[in-house]
Amino acid sequence: MLNGFLIPTTDYLTISGMKTLSFDVSSTSESGSGDERQRRWRLILGGGAADGIGCALAAADLGMDRCLENLYDKERAGGLGGSAPKIARWLGDIRRYFPSSVVRVLQKDALDRHGVQRMLLEPEMLAAVEPDVHLVATLLALRGVMPAKVRDTARLVVRQVVAELERKLANPLRQAITGSLNRSTRNRRPRHNEIDWDRTIRANLRHYQPAYRTVIPATRIGFGRRATALRDIILCVDQSGSMAASVVYAGIMAAVMASIRSVRTSLVVFDTAVVDLTEQLADPVEVLFGTQLGGGTDIQQALGYCQGLVRAPNDTILVLISDLYEGGDRQQLFKRAASLIAAGVNLIVLLALSDQGAPAYDHGIAGTLAGMGAPAFACTPDQFPDLMAAAVARRDLAQWAAARGIVTAGRAAGGS
Repeated sequence: MLNGFLIPTTDYLTISGMKTLSFDVSSTSESGSGDERQRRWRLILGGGAADGIGCALAAADLGMDRCLENLYDKERAGGLGGSAPKIARWLGDIRRYFPSSVVRVLQKDALDRHGVQRMLLEPEMLAAVEPDVHLVATLLALRGVMPAKVRDTARLVVRQVVAELERKLANPLRQAITGSLNRSTRNRRPRHNEIDWDRTIRANLRHYQPAYRTVIPATRIGFGRRATALRDIILCVDQSGSMAASVVYAGIMAAVMASIRSVRTSLVVFDTAVVDLTEQLADPVEVLFGTQLGGGTDIQQALGYCQGLVRAPNDTILVLISDLYEGGDRQQLFKRAASLIAAGVNLIVLLALSDQGAPAYDHGIAGTLAGMGAPAFACTPDQFPDLMAAAVARRDLAQWAAARGIVTAGRAAGGS
């Protein structure tokens, strides 16, 4: 119970601005004095009728308590309401009292519980918010009602988050894909720094010289140097409201992959209509503002469009990012998926591309696609580079997922 609101223990201990503790009331070894423990419990429980401690708070703690009270105790504090000045002050206060990681939690709770999205349509309010993926998703959803005066500020916020994510994800993704591609292409006249020593030694074992205890490399095998596209990668992204965070990450990943010369990247987003954003991949912010979050879902129609993009099936990786809640023709969806797989396309289904934990998804469709040979599982942004490297190298993705403790749809269905 946090200020009268029931939330998970780990969340409210974090939100109270302290280190997470295992509050064992029988323990006397917890760091800090008894007064400090009482102070923490007072911040967790709130004041008034919820306060069973009677601990007086210092001035700074009272400010922290007011922030939590405004968010979690609507009956006593009246909540955040619809007052823009009040929300603006609250946003400033939480940044004063809490670290950035906690600020993001509080902001997300305010958006979810108090319907303050409309307040983000004020430039002053938007400038006060701590930018993160969830805020970007909210701004994209509000794009259609966003007044002209706030659009520039919104783009700056989105660009800030995109730049931060690119710094984190771009190099691992580029290195994983290019490294995997280099190792999938061989040449027989490599430069010294291009020699694949493992393959070279195996190919020349018959030339082993016992007297010198060495192998004469009569044949040298090296990694490839081709700069032309070796793989076609198509990201097909469901832009329904439940996939908001996945849309943000997918847009950024697609923009990064588009900068790699050795792959040809396409980005397709869909709801009940299909939009090809490939031409905008030079600017991930434009990509994100080209999406339209919300609406229905017609996966089979999107797969039909992607079929038309396939040039060399055996060299094509099609990543369908969707929770698979199909609003269109299921049987047609299965037919299109079967046709792609039979042609040699490497079809991968990501039930989510986010760090939000296990997603909700249509287990029946996921199980059917997995049975056809399209592995279906959720993937975090940090895992995505290694996943793409495994796909480029044509490794078994079910084994790849199992090695990382990722439960695929087929395994989940089989274990239930």
